[in-house]
Amino acid sequence: MGFLSFFYKYFVAAATAGFLAIASPFISIQRDLPNTGNLVENLAFVEDVTRISLQDFVESVKDGHTEAVKGLYAEKVFSLRVIQQPDDQPGFVSAAKGVATQFGMAASNNITGMLAHNYLAGAAFFDLNKTDTVNVIYGNGSIRQYQVTEIKKYQALTPKSTSSEFVDLDTGEKISALRLFTRMYTGKHRLVLQTCIQVGDEDSWGRLFVIAQPAE
Repeated sequence: MGFLSFFYKYFVAAATAGFLAIASPFISIQRDLPNTGNLVENLAFVEDVTRISLQDFVESVKDGHTEAVKGLYAEKVFSLRVIQQPDDQPGFVSAAKGVATQFGMAASNNITGMLAHNYLAGAAFFDLNKTDTVNVIYGNGSIRQYQVTEIKKYQALTPKSTSSEFVDLDTGEKISALRLFTRMYTGKHRLVLQTCIQVGDEDSWGRLFVIAQPAE
């Protein structure tokens, strides 16, 4: 049991380092991002999301892979393709327009976590409101619906540090990075959308989490 506890904490720490840096154009991990130019050219992302129906979007992203998440859709808010993180890159976030990245460490905990830069797809996360429906689309065309139940915002006390403490902007509570990770990405199954909050010139000033529960 002690070994498993250490094993878990080790990987949580590694993933936390990546999750803290989400959405900042200055994070060091971006130096190693693969070339996504070809992906962008083939995207079905639509600038005017009011012009694409859920069914049309499903048809554009499904590829037959039953277990893989391939799209996120919120009516009149966004239609985003989804890619998965490489197994050995817990801090990877796509730099492609109209793409969200599924957080692998969250998936290991039965949480559907979606990451996006706040200057790309993550900007649309701010347009969600409580009770909004977010559709998660799988490769076989199946859809799982979630309803937004909570929107949380945290200030990072040292924005560029992977060990920053955070302050809950609703309650004033100060918590560690590890505790914030555990709060968001462990527990009962749900959907969590994450991006950064920009204040002034500091685009990693804080973190936004949109939490949605299964609708069924």
